[in-house]
Amino acid sequence: MTDERSTPNPPLWLATLAAAMAGGMGWGIRGQYGHETGAMIAGVLVSLVLVFLFCPGKTSIHMIRAAALGTIAMGFGGSMTYGQTIGLTHDTALIGNWAALRWGMLGLAIKAGVWIGFAGLFLGIGLGGKRYRPFEMFLLVLGMLMAVVAGWWLFNSPHDPENKRLPFFYFSDHWHWEPGVELKHRPEIWGGLFCALLTGILYATLAKRDRLARNLALWGMLGGALGFPLGQALQATNAWNPEFFRESFVGGFTQYFNWWNIMETTFGATMGAVLGLGLWLNRRRVAVSSEPDVSPLPGWLVGLLLAVHVTLIGLVEFSKIDWIDGVYDLGIMMGLIPLVLCVQGRWGPYLMLLPITLLPIAGKTLRALVDPAAYSVTWLAYLFLPMLIATTIAVWFARQAKPNGEHPLFLRVALLFCVWVYHDLNFAFFGFPWPWEVWGGRHPNALMFFICMLGLSAVALFYNPTERRWQWDAWPGDKD
Repeated sequence: MTDERSTPNPPLWLATLAAAMAGGMGWGIRGQYGHETGAMIAGVLVSLVLVFLFCPGKTSIHMIRAAALGTIAMGFGGSMTYGQTIGLTHDTALIGNWAALRWGMLGLAIKAGVWIGFAGLFLGIGLGGKRYRPFEMFLLVLGMLMAVVAGWWLFNSPHDPENKRLPFFYFSDHWHWEPGVELKHRPEIWGGLFCALLTGILYATLAKRDRLARNLALWGMLGGALGFPLGQALQATNAWNPEFFRESFVGGFTQYFNWWNIMETTFGATMGAVLGLGLWLNRRRVAVSSEPDVSPLPGWLVGLLLAVHVTLIGLVEFSKIDWIDGVYDLGIMMGLIPLVLCVQGRWGPYLMLLPITLLPIAGKTLRALVDPAAYSVTWLAYLFLPMLIATTIAVWFARQAKPNGEHPLFLRVALLFCVWVYHDLNFAFFGFPWPWEVWGGRHPNALMFFICMLGLSAVALFYNPTERRWQWDAWPGDKD
């Protein structure tokens, strides 16, 4: 049974703008942290914003679960290599090579379409009202892992650069673009992930009749396919016309740009806006179930799986054990345990959204900024306090759940906490580029992230999605 008391109908401008701010800020911050866990910053911000706006008046565990699923899946594409694909469009040796530019942009569109398609698929799975059981999710992810192998063989092999044998659809640099230059030919896996995404879409469509999951996956693919090339077009334009951006009438402003971060922020803002638009157009398919969980996973099993996942994440991010990386550094494999934990039971979604997503980001911030002269202070500021607050919020709200639903303020508090903690950790990572200091390459993006933080904070504090209006007492209104 689904809750039909209200049809989600947030203003289109708010859905797209808030999701764009969440995506732009999250993906721009992701660039400092990288890979699967870094991408989950954008995942948690975009997912929380969209669930908050499109689930008015609902307090079901299933909406919290949807945000967690979208967060986890946003990390899957982090397994793909794309640095050399970007290089095809702006490397010094390839400036003026339009064929390389077109090929690189095509590669970025394909890779980003697959990347954001996963987030759309699993966010839709959470919001579509279809029940996915833990063992069913385990089998689905297992099938997707098998599809990765098949797709890798089909699209991304052979990879034998010594004998000049590379896949036909190879989007990294090689001898065709730079003959005679010694290159490191990157193995690619986008084809494997594309087949995994296709497997998930087919299962949701054919086996579950989950139209929202299918549609949001397609909208996610569109958002990624538009966002990455659009962001890189800005960076490539600067690389192809450096004098204009240094010496013309715009030079006084653009001379400070970190163009790589500008590209990432543009990519994130575009994909967030398109996901928001896609969900708005499919808002009548949002059907968050009001039914409680049936036979949740045993507490001992949840604790064991959480401990295993956190340990493996820590080893992948902060150790150099090759076999751990080989087993757990593939995005979909990294998502196996969290996805199973999040489709049933309460603790998985709460802990995944807050402390577990935060852990690698706080840890990387500490690793980059730890000060031997203030050892205790840096550990406290960059790791212990953020993790303590995140864990406290997750545990407190999980324990506040009533038989008729979760605490109605959780999404607001979670969104507000995530916006501020990721902004502040990144601001520290940037070296605290205060606007009154001499401007450098970090200042423009720091200003963009600050504006996004204020905008998202305003949504969390003052927007009432049930009544579709702004109000000073929006938080108490959620209790009615």
